[in-house]
Amino acid sequence: MSLYISRLLTLAEKAAEANEEAFEAAAAALCKTLEAEGLVHLYGSGHSVLPAQETFPRYGSYVGFNPLTDPRLMWHNVLGAGGVRELLWLERTERYAEKFLDHQPLNPGDSIVIFGHSGRNASGIDTALYAKKRGMTVIAINAKANLDKPATHSSGQRLADAADIVIDTCAPIEDAIVPVEGWTRPVAGSSTVLAMMMMHELVARTAHKLGEKGVELPTFASPTIEGVTLNDTDQIYGQYRERMIRAQERHLDFFKQKMRGDA
Repeated sequence: MSLYISRLLTLAEKAAEANEEAFEAAAAALCKTLEAEGLVHLYGSGHSVLPAQETFPRYGSYVGFNPLTDPRLMWHNVLGAGGVRELLWLERTERYAEKFLDHQPLNPGDSIVIFGHSGRNASGIDTALYAKKRGMTVIAINAKANLDKPATHSSGQRLADAADIVIDTCAPIEDAIVPVEGWTRPVAGSSTVLAMMMMHELVARTAHKLGEKGVELPTFASPTIEGVTLNDTDQIYGQYRERMIRAQERHLDFFKQKMRGDA
């Protein structure tokens, strides 16, 4: 038996069963947003930025997703400038995320999926609170096992507390899932892979709901498929750009107010 894969599959099957209602509620919210030509934003920091990047753009994903990837919350070095210690400090600093989000086209009626294993970092909580003020549906994908830990945010909330819908990765608090004889700590992390799986389930369910309504969104497909070319991909990027421009236009008045200090 495999050391890691078998344990991961057990957690994934547990999550599939535990989240049925949450999957349906979240997919319905995303469907409503996309049908109205809004955006589904994706946010995370540290390892939790990876599910956002995995969701879009990629083969099998479609126009309407907007990854909010802040390079200051993604490490480019292990140590030193752009390193892990910097982002770990920054993602725990309250109100930093607001400065990043002010420039993003977050509009009423949009949805946002926020990834975060512990659900206790300021960046994710601040993002959830900010999005709710903007009239958005907030979906959290994190490990409910961490809800036993007290909140450290000044609001007294954790990510799950600030969200409208919570999807449980079922990852353990320690994240790593493989014990090693003679070692004091387990190895092989689970939370990021599980979060990606939860998000792909939402991608699939949302597409099904849109299809039932007769709505098809431009979808990336591999040029290895007969009849698909690289030019098809370029055309979809053009459609994505048009959607983003419309979102920026809707956001412009709010942005101007924010810069004046009125919002």
